[in-house]
Amino acid sequence: MDKKLIFKQTAPLNDGDTETQTYGCRANNPNICANCYLDKVCAFVTEDHICRKPSKKWPIAYEKLIQDKK
Repeated sequence: MDKKLIFKQTAPLNDGDTETQTYGCRANNPNICANCYLDKVCAFVTEDHICRKPSKKWPIAYEKLIQDKK
């Protein structure tokens, strides 16, 4: 697991972060993520390092980070 791809949900936004995906992994514990290492879904195995199945809490965290950025 590439630790450079692990970010806290409260970390500043990265290029590639949207309400439905994250650059890297923002799971509290990536080792127990149900989508960890799934092909075409998990940031640890996709070439672009995008997680396409972030937690259900991610959209709320994303909106807060967008507001904080303003």
